[in-house]
Amino acid sequence: MGTISPTGSALSRPTAELATAMKIALGCDHRGFAAKRELLPLLKTLGHRVEDFGCDSAVGVDYPDIAYPLAMAVASQACDLGILINCNGIGMTMVANKIPGVRAATVCDEMTARCAREHYHCNIIGIGVDLIAGQDVRKIVEVFLSATVANGRHARRIEKLRHIEELLADAHNVIHDLPRTYSYEGHG
Repeated sequence: MGTISPTGSALSRPTAELATAMKIALGCDHRGFAAKRELLPLLKTLGHRVEDFGCDSAVGVDYPDIAYPLAMAVASQACDLGILINCNGIGMTMVANKIPGVRAATVCDEMTARCAREHYHCNIIGIGVDLIAGQDVRKIVEVFLSATVANGRHARRIEKLRHIEELLADAHNVIHDLPRTYSYEGHG
């Protein structure tokens, strides 16, 4: 309908199908830079290819400048899954969720990382390094990448989410087709 179809994307493919040679999109803001540097060798050791979306130092950057291109790469299937790292995981995840075909969740431990992939079929996670110790970031990433998309009741619920996404895309298209003559002047 007006969305990028997640059929065949990393949203619907089981992780076991991806696990042998996934291409992981990895991005951070300045607060997540040290954690990203530590994750790069881990991801390569696990056999994954990594596309690094930045940032490249601890110098301040704006998180949308990193999260948006990363999310687009995952939505377009140029990358299988994505990992975003910033101070609390929230801002980058919000940006990613603006992209049709992306299902991103902020995770804080191994359980939420597993649930994000298994129950909610997430293809991107956001990690807040100010809230999580360094070794735990590694464990969270390993759990997310090894989790398998669950079917059954979870697939039924995900299908309902897809339907909502289609409705929102249709509403978005209608809004953008409306004449731009309405003014808010005098209302208030």
